[in-house]
Amino acid sequence: MELTYLTTDELSERIKYDPRTIRERLKDSVLIEGTHYIRPFGGRKILYIWEHIKRDMGLKSAESHFAIPMANGGVCHG
Repeated sequence: MELTYLTTDELSERIKYDPRTIRERLKDSVLIEGTHYIRPFGGRKILYIWEHIKRDMGLKSAESHFAIPMANGGVCHG
């Protein structure tokens, strides 16, 4: 399977979150290095793996028909 690598700005367009929110709130709390993103060649640049993010977003919404998103990235099943 070929993976799609996205910059923060490209990911922002797809998931409708501000790039700053992705960098400051989602990265390392919801989006995990090695699973959802990589740092090619050990550098500072971050590339997000679209297929892994899409998969995990779908799993969370499929767990419950009614879920309230929380500020820390989790969900409250009401």
